[in-house]
Amino acid sequence: MQDGAVIADRELKLSTRLFYGVGAIAFGLKDTGFSYLLLIFYNQVVGLPAAMVGAAIMIALVADAFFDPIVGQISDNWHSRLGRRHPFMYASAIPAAVTFLLVWIPPKGWSHESLFFYLIVTAILARTSLSFFEIPSTALSAELVNGYESRTRLISMRALFQWYGSLLMTLATFYIFFKTDAAHPAAQLSRSGYVDYGLASCVVIFVVIMASAIGTHDQIPYLRTPKRRSLTLPRLFQEMAETLNNRSFASAIFAGIADSMGYGLSVSLSLYFNTYFWSLNPRQISLFVFSQLISSIIAVMIATPIAQRFGKRNGAILIKIGGLLIGISPILLRLLGVFPANGSPILLPWLVANNLVAVTLASVAAILGSAMIADVVEDSELKTGRRSEGLLFATVFFMGKAVSGVGIFAASMVLLAVGFPDTAHRAVVAPDVLTRLGWTYVPVQFVIVALYVLLISRYSITRRSHAETLTRLAVLKRGVDV
Repeated sequence: MQDGAVIADRELKLSTRLFYGVGAIAFGLKDTGFSYLLLIFYNQVVGLPAAMVGAAIMIALVADAFFDPIVGQISDNWHSRLGRRHPFMYASAIPAAVTFLLVWIPPKGWSHESLFFYLIVTAILARTSLSFFEIPSTALSAELVNGYESRTRLISMRALFQWYGSLLMTLATFYIFFKTDAAHPAAQLSRSGYVDYGLASCVVIFVVIMASAIGTHDQIPYLRTPKRRSLTLPRLFQEMAETLNNRSFASAIFAGIADSMGYGLSVSLSLYFNTYFWSLNPRQISLFVFSQLISSIIAVMIATPIAQRFGKRNGAILIKIGGLLIGISPILLRLLGVFPANGSPILLPWLVANNLVAVTLASVAAILGSAMIADVVEDSELKTGRRSEGLLFATVFFMGKAVSGVGIFAASMVLLAVGFPDTAHRAVVAPDVLTRLGWTYVPVQFVIVALYVLLISRYSITRRSHAETLTRLAVLKRGVDV
């Protein structure tokens, strides 16, 4: 099918939707590993200062900002018998798996400076390798279906696989890989557990990437084929600039980066709060993961109805504000002295229930954000005359990686600001440090959500305007001047 054709929305086979979705597990493992485990591993286990960990990840994020759009643009214009997406999906499987493992096996006895550069190199390699799968794979969502609600449903299924894969691996980490011993009464501070986690994730990443590429292989004849043309490097960057110069796209992307910062900050500091602020052990912390298994299903069930009832933009705004108020409430109440004390029988149930609701709302916001990006595809095509799913979704992937990049950097700056000790043990973290941690975290999250609402309010694509755009594209395809 040639570039510019308008695909009638079609119903995909269940097997196709499942194979398409399963590939997201690879990104889910990377996202959770980097957001949830990387900072505490390199800071509290390896002993690298938090500021150096944050700086290393931010350097990798800058590299992503350069490479990801190029990967997307190349994918949009690639010609082969396997189409423009699948060659990259197949080729990424081994590099993505191996480089992710390298992140979790840093050499022992190296200086802080050497470990700093090791983390930079392995993080860039792991993130870039996964880009060559995730960007083309995610771009398929705008090619497989084009309906306003059908895209939300397809992206919801992909999100469900991403969350469930990462959550199940997290459960395995807490129940299988993290082992308490005499030297490590807090098992999440044991180095060997992270090595086992890296090995298991390496295998899973390879398997799911290959399964997704093979399982969607039969869709290649139905996907778009770009026109053959000569692309010089200056022209490549000119077209990238033209595509990205879209008001709704810019609104969704910058709002998504703000959302990623808030969510990444929350996830990166969650083990710090659970270990030191709430004094929970690994089995207790694992209950949060169980609650997230439930929240993921709820999020997928309610995302489309919310989009139908309020629209994607307004629904995302309402969800973000509600999620903020619920998410920070336990910390704020503890700081105000009206929350149950550590060890209270009602503390853990309250925290788990609160986490379930907060994560549900955060997940819905993420689904709606990705669905908004998908709707930009046709809006951009109408204005530029080109289909640029790969380039547009490269920014989505970059936005997702900002969860770990910007989030870890922001978390490391918070830890630095409050004077949190490196390689701390629960008993030696002074109460005033924990209090400063809470009072710094809460207002930062308020500012981030306010920024998100301000940015996303400029997104202008609605169900009606999207339908009108599809109609105009169909008319233009028939050669009728509109």
